[in-house]
Parts: sequence; structure tokens; C-alpha cells
Amino acid sequence: MNNIKKTAIIKDSKVGRRTKIWEFANVYGCDIGDDCNIGSYVEVQNDVKIGHRVTISSHAFICSLVTIEDDVFVGHGVTTINDIHPPSYKRTGSKDQWKKTLIKKGAVIGSNATIFPVTIGENAIVGAGAVVTKDVSDNCVVTGNPAKIVNRKST
Repeated sequence: MNNIKKTAIIKDSKVGRRTKIWEFANVYGCDIGDDCNIGSYVEVQNDVKIGHRVTISSHAFICSLVTIEDDVFVGHGVTTINDIHPPSYKRTGSKDQWKKTLIKKGAVIGSNATIFPVTIGENAIVGAGAVVTKDVSDNCVVTGNPAKIVNRKST
């Protein structure tokens, strides 16, 4: 059984068991796994895939072509970007210039981080407010603008 608030808008999406979607979330054309928590005022666009046990905190924006694997935490106000030369769709009528983002299992994305089309490695940590323009390796901690490695977690 899911706990989807009446003010959440869910269209053409698959939502897993025991997933909670809070007030004023806008979710469309995506797949969300089991036991997730999607906060208030979150937007999850079409062609997004979210694994199991993922938390996306309030006011986050998850754009098209993002894949979030299992056990990921996304902080408040996180923004993902798929169009690095906007507005490419408006100019060209095509989404061919849009790029994918992959956030791997166990990653933590701090509040107000901005994630360009990159891969965030397993168990990586992105500090609050970081602007991630390059791939982040597994078990790394990145902070800053642009984000740089400040630590490597031992496994």
C-alpha cells in the first residue's frame, strides 16, 4: 500500500509498494521503486527511473533522463540538469542534445546541490551546495563549485 497525498499529482507513472509521495509533488512518466519517500514540492519528470529505498527531499527537481539506483538520499532543493545548452529543445524541436545522469547505489546528495549530466559513483557523497560538472568516483566525497574531491571513503 502506498501513501500518496491527495494534493500530489501522479500521471503515467509506476509507483512501488509502500512508497510515500507528499503534498504538492508533481510526478509524471517515471518509475519509482518500493519503500521510497518523495517529499513535498518535488518534481520528477518523464523518463526517470528511481530504485528502491530512495529518499528525495522537498523542493528537489529530478529532470528527464535521470536514473537513481537503490538506497540513495537526495537532499532538499537538489536540481538535476539534462540540457547543458538550454533551451536546445525550444531551438531545435529535438531532445537529442539532452544527456543522462546516473546516481549509483548508496550515494548521498547534499541539499541545494546542482547535478549536471554525470555519473555519481556508489556510496559517493556530494556536499551541500556543490555544483557537480564531472563524474564522481565510487566512495568519494566532493564539495564546492565546481565540485572537487575532498576525501575518499574507505570501503
